[in-house]
Amino acid sequence: MTVTVRSRFRGPTTSGNGGYVAGVLAARLGGGPVTVTLRTPPPLETPLTVRSSADGGLDLVDGDTLVAAAAPAAEGDLVAVPPVPVAEVAEISARYPGFSAHPFPECFVCGPARSPGDGLRLFPGRVGDGRTACLWSVGADVAGAPEFVWAALDCPGGWSAPIEGRPMVLGRITALVSDVPSAGESCLVMGSFVATEGRKTWTDSTLYGVDGRLLGRARSTWIAIA
Repeated sequence: MTVTVRSRFRGPTTSGNGGYVAGVLAARLGGGPVTVTLRTPPPLETPLTVRSSADGGLDLVDGDTLVAAAAPAAEGDLVAVPPVPVAEVAEISARYPGFSAHPFPECFVCGPARSPGDGLRLFPGRVGDGRTACLWSVGADVAGAPEFVWAALDCPGGWSAPIEGRPMVLGRITALVSDVPSAGESCLVMGSFVATEGRKTWTDSTLYGVDGRLLGRARSTWIAIA
């Protein structure tokens, strides 16, 4: 089995968005929480092989190079980040730091350089208590697919840390997708800072449906690159 990460789904200009790639791999393990570890930047427009691993998971490989590894996980540290009132989100999102300084402005999830209908255009502003908040207006072409829930759970967590001044990439994400949004649904995405040690930062993120239902939760590990 092979998968190809299209250029549309890039995070940095030359590699795939980590949350999206993790979701593509995790979806092939079925339901339940999954941990995906990204070993190298996922190449774009390149057929990548999906193969079974010794621990009951899946590996994503490019020739002899391990790109990512997925394995079943326990819910463990997955928590729901408390939501903010939806009426406050527009004001919070207007303060998105990525509008003025963004290490990856073409990111499929949070890049302000992406046009509507191309990127997800999630703009997580900081609430002021370690959380971020933004809305996701779900397009018909990304509705109903769990890999886009994984993508939406990616960047809003990262922006709870000062990523604009210290660029980071996703190193590992454990997520549980409980449901998928419908086309046209306006979903609330929350992120939360957990801790930092050396080059690593840990964050939580949660996706809520328009009716408040829990769609997904994630705990992410970020690696500073500068």
